[in-house]
Amino acid sequence: MSNPVPTHRWLVATLRVALILALVGAGWLIYHRMPPADAPQHGLGVAGQTRDTLLRIVVLSPPGGGDVRNSAAATTPVQLYSIDVAAAQREFLDERRPGQRFEDFIVRRMGARQPIRTQLDESGQTIVYVPPGRWWIHATQGGAQEVIWRLPVNVAGREQTVELTAANAYMRTKRF
Repeated sequence: MSNPVPTHRWLVATLRVALILALVGAGWLIYHRMPPADAPQHGLGVAGQTRDTLLRIVVLSPPGGGDVRNSAAATTPVQLYSIDVAAAQREFLDERRPGQRFEDFIVRRMGARQPIRTQLDESGQTIVYVPPGRWWIHATQGGAQEVIWRLPVNVAGREQTVELTAANAYMRTKRF
């Protein structure tokens, strides 16, 4: 009859080595699936995570014609809010809240989702990482004709493009 002790020791040693290799392999897989350290961070999530959507906002053709690459396009601020700011402002004004500022009210209403702020570049576009869900884009482009956008957007998927055009502008005013 053979001695079971050496077989048992060999099996335990093999299982120990397999466990160590499995732990190292799992750590390696997690490390290599992480986003790069130099990836830009916007909003709530880290850029490139699967829960965030790469949102490209583009001004296609400015109202009133002309080239989008003017000085006004380069200074166009864009904000994304997780709530309808206009509706929140109406609610704030309808119900008096002594001692509370509108900025504090809106921050409380948004909860954990803070506004995302960006700016259009010279070519009239910007790229931000946004968590999926319903967002409102607020943008104001100055110049001879001021254009304001308040656009609701359902953000989903890995990548999405939103076009700001004369047709979806909220308000256009001429400056004299």
